[in-house]
Amino acid sequence: MPPKKKKYSELSKTAKYYRNNPEARKKKAKTDTKINSRPEQRRKRRELEKKRQEARRKGVDTSKSDYDHAVGRRVAVSTNRGRKEK
Repeated sequence: MPPKKKKYSELSKTAKYYRNNPEARKKKAKTDTKINSRPEQRRKRRELEKKRQEARRKGVDTSKSDYDHAVGRRVAVSTNRGRKEK
């Protein structure tokens, strides 16, 4: 089941834009689908899932950290998702 919709006032600037512009949202969804179906993206998702499974087996709380490809270890979600790839 998908998460509940956030109130409009709680949305980020980008989320507000896509909620107000359905044709832009459709275009973005199409682009995202294209990107996420690429073999390298699928490989990356498989690798991340393996890392998550390994961490869970070791008893690590995976809800507060992500595996970071740049540094090769688990880091805080905010750190990993805030980093720009160069």
